[in-house]
Amino acid sequence: MDKTRAHASQPSKPPQAVLFDAYGTLFDVYSVGLVAEQLFPGQGEALGLLWREKQIEYTRLVTTSNDGAHYQPFWQLTQAGLRYAARRLKLTLTPEAELQLMNQYRHLSAFPENREVLQALKARGIVTGILSNGDPEMLGIAVRSAGLDGLLDHVISVDAVRKYKTHPEAYALGEQATGLRAAQIVFVSSNSWDALAATWYGYQTLWVNRYAQPFEELGTLPTRTGSTFSAVLDFFPPAARP
Repeated sequence: MDKTRAHASQPSKPPQAVLFDAYGTLFDVYSVGLVAEQLFPGQGEALGLLWREKQIEYTRLVTTSNDGAHYQPFWQLTQAGLRYAARRLKLTLTPEAELQLMNQYRHLSAFPENREVLQALKARGIVTGILSNGDPEMLGIAVRSAGLDGLLDHVISVDAVRKYKTHPEAYALGEQATGLRAAQIVFVSSNSWDALAATWYGYQTLWVNRYAQPFEELGTLPTRTGSTFSAVLDFFPPAARP
């Protein structure tokens, strides 16, 4: 079991549901770097990092500008981020290379502990789901590709409200889908900004800090921090475990 450190007072009752961020938490967004390196030797890692950075920047831009009037589905923003990153790095992105990289994004590598942790949660009767910026088609393909479709009760896309995280309406979808209050739900993310915003919204939160990074310096910490996905099991008392 991964050790965690609690950062906030714990509720008297354990949570009833766990919702996971998808990209970066369940699925390794930087696994595209392997394909990128084959296409652009010596530049694969840089392309993967800049692509991700621009993708997230675009979600914030279209959410906050003109009250969301410029919304585009996550797939389109992902494609736009790739094109920008290639231009920024002065790489020639042919239609064939773009198609190969975008197809790889549909089938991102899943982190190896995912299935075991999800099975453990289901065995304990915990409602599980994804709450993600990804559009429904992207999420459906990713979940099926990783073999996780039978282990998730909900796959929730912010496309329903056309506002990306960290907008409160995006996080509210978790309450609406489960019928639970945010305080009864654990939200799990490896993205520190996502874990912070979910904490502000009212969720119990786990920040999966796989790469030993500092947390955001804005005066609020997540409920717990762990170095692996399996740290979510620490939200449930030993008596509740099989």
